[in-house]
Amino acid sequence: MTVQEDKKKIVELLNEIIEMEISAVVRYLHYALMIRGPNRIPIVKWFNEQANEGYTHAQMIGEKITAYGGHPSLKVTPVPETNTHKVLDILAESLDFELKALGKYKELLKHVGDDVALEELVRGQIRLETEHVEEVRKMLDVN
Repeated sequence: MTVQEDKKKIVELLNEIIEMEISAVVRYLHYALMIRGPNRIPIVKWFNEQANEGYTHAQMIGEKITAYGGHPSLKVTPVPETNTHKVLDILAESLDFELKALGKYKELLKHVGDDVALEELVRGQIRLETEHVEEVRKMLDVN
């Protein structure tokens, strides 16, 4: 690949990621609003934290897109409405989403080349997404 093709691929992947991160804001806000039951408060707090983190990540990724001369996408990865709002079902949906986000960051890592700043950003995001996957698995009590 040429340098220009590399930059184009990186911007393409960053745009896919920003779409996922913006989707996370919508997804986790919705989940927080739908939680019911005696354990609602800590779970709602956790989902709201995830929504806020999605916003922060989208902002950071958008800055990187513009640094690469790209234009941040206005699209949002669709959030399916399953109409299943039991905590364990929502957590299972969260796990699936977090695994997809982790995969997208890992895919981007393959294309960073010698851009150390981008590599460190992506590795940091991979660490965070891995921690999210681990946390949700613990909440679901699965390995």
